[in-house]
Amino acid sequence: MIAEKAVQSRGPLLMNPDPDEARKYFRSKSRAQEGKLMSLKDAVERFVKDGDYLAIGGFGTNRTPIAACQEIVRQGRKNMGFAGHTSTHDFQILAAGEVFDRVDIAYIIGLEARGMSPCARAYMESGRVKICEWSNFSLAARLKAAAMGIPFLPTRNMIGTDTFKYSAGKIMTCPFTGKTLALQPALYPDVSVIHVHEADISGNCRIQGIVISDDDLARASKKVIITTERLIHNDEIRNDPAKTVIPYYLVDAVCEVPYGAYPTGMPYEYYSDEKHLKEWLTVQKDSTAFKSFLKRNIHDCPDHAAYIERSGGIDRIQELRAKELLLHKEETHAKL
Repeated sequence: MIAEKAVQSRGPLLMNPDPDEARKYFRSKSRAQEGKLMSLKDAVERFVKDGDYLAIGGFGTNRTPIAACQEIVRQGRKNMGFAGHTSTHDFQILAAGEVFDRVDIAYIIGLEARGMSPCARAYMESGRVKICEWSNFSLAARLKAAAMGIPFLPTRNMIGTDTFKYSAGKIMTCPFTGKTLALQPALYPDVSVIHVHEADISGNCRIQGIVISDDDLARASKKVIITTERLIHNDEIRNDPAKTVIPYYLVDAVCEVPYGAYPTGMPYEYYSDEKHLKEWLTVQKDSTAFKSFLKRNIHDCPDHAAYIERSGGIDRIQELRAKELLLHKEETHAKL
């Protein structure tokens, strides 16, 4: 039952949590194990539409599909919803393009210890974006509920906080224990983009390191675009199926995009380009300079490979790869 004495939330529910409505779409989705390989440009043109609710995989500046975020801006998508689930560099790119007009917020605007994004902050303070507040765990629980095919999950977080007050959750009394619980409504994105280490052409995906909520995100989303560091043969998938984190039948497009997380980091592949991320934050302080920066680094680049070339090319990538491998080696020795 709903706890009448508890403070109820007042935030807008930006997506319908009804699993039966989501299933209407999922029933029509092909389960055929077929080739889904295409360019990132074609995948965004085909599966990312104005007005859709978008979710991005990865977490913070780790394994974030930056190439896809830039392509979405390059193609001029507008009026989208967005799941701000510890969203950092991806958020400032999408904010710079004014891609979204409604956001479920957990962590946005900041690039963690690197500082705040002036352009993202200005856009969120403009009054043109509808917001609903959540915690990181709440958004993870919402995706988990959607992946399970249920309308909500009960949790014990956010209760008694202003974050809950400005969320769209509900407070209820547990019918078994009488304890107060927060209900986190299921979140079914229209489309998500997830960057992975390896995938075959059908969309069986491997992720090294922490998965965050990307396995649930893939199951919750109506359409899933995968960008991958490299393609592998299906024989490799079959030889060790336990490594498959996202199965093919959830995926709509597979795009081979080497270094697709750059300038954020890719665990065991390359470190984040801190110099370039700082450049992004610094140039935003001058609106004219930032406009030129976006033109040079996004709109004038035909693809992610061209962007990397303008940012130091393969030499810079090799420097970042060496740093990542060295840190991984040091961490391994420290555990011994």
